[in-house]
Amino acid sequence: MLQQSRPIKAKASWRLIVEQWPSCTRRFQISDADQAVLDAVAKTGPNLVARAIEWSEINSGSSNLLGLATMADCLFEVLSAFDGDLEAISLDEALQINTRGEACATPAGQSLLLRLRPEAPVQVALTGHYDTVFPADSPFQAVRPLADGRINGPGIADMKGGISVMLGALAAFERHPLASQLGFQVLLSPDEETGSMGSAAWLAELGRNCHIGLTYEPTLADGSLVSARKGSGNYHIAVFGLAAHAGRDFASGRNALVAAARIATKLADLNGVRDDVTINVGRIDGGGALNAVPDRAVLRLDVRVPDKAGAIWIDEQVRIVTGAMEGGGISVQVHGGVHRPAKPFFNAQEVLFSQVRELGALLDLSIGWKPSGGVCEGNNLLAQGLPGIDTLGVRGGDIHSEQEFAWPESFAEQARLSALILCKLASAEIDALALRAQLIAEQENDRLSAD
Repeated sequence: MLQQSRPIKAKASWRLIVEQWPSCTRRFQISDADQAVLDAVAKTGPNLVARAIEWSEINSGSSNLLGLATMADCLFEVLSAFDGDLEAISLDEALQINTRGEACATPAGQSLLLRLRPEAPVQVALTGHYDTVFPADSPFQAVRPLADGRINGPGIADMKGGISVMLGALAAFERHPLASQLGFQVLLSPDEETGSMGSAAWLAELGRNCHIGLTYEPTLADGSLVSARKGSGNYHIAVFGLAAHAGRDFASGRNALVAAARIATKLADLNGVRDDVTINVGRIDGGGALNAVPDRAVLRLDVRVPDKAGAIWIDEQVRIVTGAMEGGGISVQVHGGVHRPAKPFFNAQEVLFSQVRELGALLDLSIGWKPSGGVCEGNNLLAQGLPGIDTLGVRGGDIHSEQEFAWPESFAEQARLSALILCKLASAEIDALALRAQLIAEQENDRLSAD
C-alpha cells in the first residue's frame, strides 16, 4: 500500500492556508524546461489521435470480457514503456441481478496499475477507464470523420481519447528536469461505466495515499471542466408473484410485472419532491407468454443525489414504496443503492481550477467550469480527500450514443495542458500538499456542520 509522503492534519484551518499561500495569486510563467515538454507533446499530437482511433475500434463494452482483455493488452504495452512497476489486477467477480431476480456473480476485467517513483515527495493519481457503454453486438463499432472535422466513434471521447491524452502528457513530462519530484499512480479500469464496483477499492487507495488526482473524462461539449458532481446509484428491485394460466386460472395468479410497474410509477412520481434528487426508471425485465400471468419482474433504477442527505432520503423512499407493495402473494427484494458519493465543489477545488485556468491562458485555452449531474472516478477520489480535476480529456460530446464525437485538435491541446499542470506540480508552483490539506480540513468542517 502507498504511504503518504507527508502527514496531513485534517483539522487545519484552510483559511490560514489560503492566507499564507502565495501561489494563489502568483502569475505562472512557462520556463525553458516546461517549453521543451510542451514542444514534445505538440510533435506527438497526430499519434495521440491515431492510437485513440485504433483503440476505439476495439469493442470494450463493460460486459465484453474478450474485448476488454484485448484493450488491456494494448494499454499494457504502452504502459510498459515507462520505467515503473506495472501490474494487471484481476478484479473480484461482480454481483449482478439477472432477469429472474436472482443474484449471480459475473467475471470482471482487469485494472492496470503503474507505480512510478513511489518515493517522490508528491504523488499524483492519474485515472481513467477503458470500458465503454457499447456491447459486443452494438452496430457502432468504427470511427469515421465528419464533414466539420470532428471524428465520430465508440469511446473516442469517453474515454479512449482521454487515455491517449493522459499517457501522451506523462511521456512528455518524463523529460523534465524536475520529474523526480513527482510520483505517479496510473490506474486504468474496466468497469467505470457500470459504477466502478470492482475498482472502487483501488480508487479509494489512490485517493487516500496520493496528493492530487487527474482524471481524463472528456470536457463538456463547450470545453468547460466539470466542477461539482452529483452522487449516483442503481437499484435492482426484484418482484415475485405467482404464475397462472391467464384463461383457465387467472384469479389465482399474482402479476409481478404489474406490481413492478406500480412501484416504478410511484418512484417516478417522487421526482421534484426533493431538490436535485432524480429517479430514472431505466428498465423493467419480466413477462413472457401472453397467456401466462408473469411471476417475476425486475425493475432497474438510476438515481442521482446532491449530497449524503439526498442519498439517505431516496433509499428510505425506495424501501417505503417497495414495502407497501408486498403482501397478497407479492414479495419484493431490493438490491443496490447509492454507490458513488456526491462531489461538492470545495474552496480547495476552486483554487486548483483557478490555477489550471491560468495555465490554460498561457496556452491560449479559455477554461471555465460548471456543475454536472454526471458521475465518474473523480467522485470516488474526492471522497477520500483527494483534490483534483476529472475532465482533462478531449473536447467532445454526445457520449453514450452513436453520435459520440471528439475534436482531433483537442488531443494535443489537452495533452499540453496536462503536461503543463505536471510541470507546475513538480516545481510546487501548484502546491499539491497544501491543496490536499485544505480540502481535508474543509471536508472535516463540512462533516462537523452536518452533525
